[in-house]
Amino acid sequence: MARLSFQSQTPLNASITASKRWIGSLGIWGAGAGTAALFVLSVTPLVKREFLSKVPVLGSYYEDKIPASDKPF
Repeated sequence: MARLSFQSQTPLNASITASKRWIGSLGIWGAGAGTAALFVLSVTPLVKREFLSKVPVLGSYYEDKIPASDKPF
């Protein structure tokens, strides 16, 4: 029959072990939440002008090409 042996752990070591289990999952959820937030906020002019137009590959798609004379505000 197998004998149980308990190993003592410091609180710091226990928290590091627990965080290693969750870091991959939290990273994936964080990336998904960030992508969803950008997708939802991509219609606002501030996000388009300050963030999306500065993305290297997609920046030209989000640039505002409407002349100033056609803008109401």
